[in-house]
Amino acid sequence: MKIDLTPRELGFHFPAEFAPQRAMWLSWPHKEESWPGKIHLIYDPYCEFILQVADHQKVCINVADLAMEQFALDKLINCSFARYAKNLDRRLSNLTFYFHPTNDAWCRDHGPAFVINHERKEKAIIDWGYNAWGDKYPPYDLDDVVPTLIGDKLGLQVFHPGIIMEGGSVDFNGAGTLLTTTACLLNPNRNPGLSKLQIENYLVEYYGVEHILWLGEGIVGDDTDGHIDDIVRFVNEDTVVTVVEKNRSDENYDILRENLRSLKQLRLPDDRKLNIVELPMPTPVEYEGQRLPASYANFYISNEAVIVPTFRDDRHDAEALEILSECFPGRKILGIDSVDIIWGLGSFHCLSQQEPLV
Repeated sequence: MKIDLTPRELGFHFPAEFAPQRAMWLSWPHKEESWPGKIHLIYDPYCEFILQVADHQKVCINVADLAMEQFALDKLINCSFARYAKNLDRRLSNLTFYFHPTNDAWCRDHGPAFVINHERKEKAIIDWGYNAWGDKYPPYDLDDVVPTLIGDKLGLQVFHPGIIMEGGSVDFNGAGTLLTTTACLLNPNRNPGLSKLQIENYLVEYYGVEHILWLGEGIVGDDTDGHIDDIVRFVNEDTVVTVVEKNRSDENYDILRENLRSLKQLRLPDDRKLNIVELPMPTPVEYEGQRLPASYANFYISNEAVIVPTFRDDRHDAEALEILSECFPGRKILGIDSVDIIWGLGSFHCLSQQEPLV
């Protein structure tokens, strides 16, 4: 009888985002319902995000067909004419388009989870199930198969755990510790038949971690039911940044204070406390009467830069960028306006997924 070994048993693990990367993966935005009335406004900041990362590493973009690829190239060229014209050809040469049709743009959650085995210099993909954050935004059939399509294209082994999991719900220190929230992973709209212990076992066996840290709730306006990438992120093996709200009358004040209190109680496997760096929250961002999940924690770490969403909030934008510059010595800290992008209820980290270098 054949017994299938798990990624952990085969020596694979999910690296930290700050580890060396081969590429960043994206799914080109095309679903108008994700940015009703505003999708035409997101392309300039989205293209700026791509071109900043493509300055120093590969960027892989899922598109439906040749027409969407050409549309994307036109947007990139027009966006970059003034600011990026000097090195445009080099940046564009770092782009690769793949004909993988998607329902939506949130590659962090529907894209491939790359795991690596350093000793054997091997890479594989975890294809978690995907149900658009608890069946909130059907259809999602195209998104659900993207990791396997990419695995087939790259010739990589693909593991299928058979449960729902999203990339934005977990964060890693690269040394065996995973950070997540009960609000998301224990939500009955994901895996209602699984206990906390059973979910932890999947995290251990498929992400190759050994230690799991749980926080509670996510920020107001987050339709993912509390993704960790809007509240707390590892910046090295023992340090996290966590967003805090200083305005006591704000809806996020108590939520984020409780998360900070919990973080102070958590321990790494060797019983060390986490080093905790506090990030401000921006002044509330609203559109059409809706509070949006604007957070400086939704940054993307590339090989040479950290791409940070900003929200036309001069004081808090500058403070967040300064704090992150101290957390990432040796990387450029680049703020890109996310006021229009956040109308889709996510920002640069939600839109992207890293492929590690082996």
